[in-house]
Amino acid sequence: MRVMVIIKANEDSEAGIMPSQKLLAEMGKFNEELVKAGVMLDGEGLHPTSKGKRIKFSGGNRIVTDGPFAETRELIAGYWIWKVNSMEEAVEWVKRIPFDAESSPGDTEVEIRQVFEAEDFGEEFTPELREQEDRIRAQAAKLKNQ
Repeated sequence: MRVMVIIKANEDSEAGIMPSQKLLAEMGKFNEELVKAGVMLDGEGLHPTSKGKRIKFSGGNRIVTDGPFAETRELIAGYWIWKVNSMEEAVEWVKRIPFDAESSPGDTEVEIRQVFEAEDFGEEFTPELREQEDRIRAQAAKLKNQ
């Protein structure tokens, strides 16, 4: 199963405060462990919402709002995509993320969400739609590797 591990924003990440060299080194080491274990498929940190936009779809209207956005606890500072055998395995990996009082002051919250797989959609996901999805994923992989 694939999961998205969502690192929630906090006051520091939303203020644009970059991680310490110690935390960057510890995260690099942790990411290497994830890759060696065959768990990590992707992952990135995100700029603060002050550099972002939010688009609300309301009927036929598209309403664009410039960041920053309120409610820091609802915002995302980064993510991983992991391939794990169970949600419990994902939880065990998350517990090992090197957030501590010294390298990452303040509270940090992490959320784990299972990613939908083709079989989760049942009969509605026809063979034609599966072929289309495969083509899109192959094209996206090429772009990512350029």
